Amino acid sequence: MVLQAKGLSYRTVDVTPGLGQVDVFRLSGQRQVPILVDGETVLADSSVIARYLDAKQPERPLVPVDPQQAAQVHVIEDWADTTLARAGRSLLAKSAVLDADLRLALLPNELPEPLRQMIGGLPGGWLQSVPELISESERTELQITLEHLAGLVQHSDWLVGEAQSLADLAVAAQLSLLRFPASSGQPLAGKGVYGFSDHPRLQPLFQWRDRLELSLIQQGSEVF
Repeated sequence: MVLQAKGLSYRTVDVTPGLGQVDVFRLSGQRQVPILVDGETVLADSSVIARYLDAKQPERPLVPVDPQQAAQVHVIEDWADTTLARAGRSLLAKSAVLDADLRLALLPNELPEPLRQMIGGLPGGWLQSVPELISESERTELQITLEHLAGLVQHSDWLVGEAQSLADLAVAAQLSLLRFPASSGQPLAGKGVYGFSDHPRLQPLFQWRDRLELSLIQQGSEVF
């Protein structure tokens, strides 16, 4: 999303869990994505990458010049990359445990069909014994915060100031864990965490995310 927002050309490389992570580790010293390879420069961590790209293409700044707005952007981005990301991963994992269709949709395409069928056929009752990764109070707090954001985006296209910022991209990216956008393709598009993806008060937030993603895709197509 940052690459699209900055109008930079790029090529994506999908990483298959397992063998693909070995290559990621050799490049960056870690096993998780994202990583950015720009010539001889290899960077890990989405925040580090975003700041590097912002400096590389300063004509489209993602952090406002105004100190107060810049502080707001940093706070929101940090919340999105930590609290929202952790909660999103936990809630999605639990939803995949309970929803066989979602569980199958999340599996890598390269997984052998017999193994896919075995994982999809695991009994839901047995899987429900998997411990909760997020407390009920954390879930409630997250919903309240997201409802506030949903109210905000009904009155403004941007979370901070009058222009697109890193805060918008960070929040929009993590919302995809709660409800997958159309760009995720079939069969993931529209699926997500029950109680969030289908919550009526949160629909304006997901719609805002979709509009933002569409505008970024259009920006990217203009570059290529």
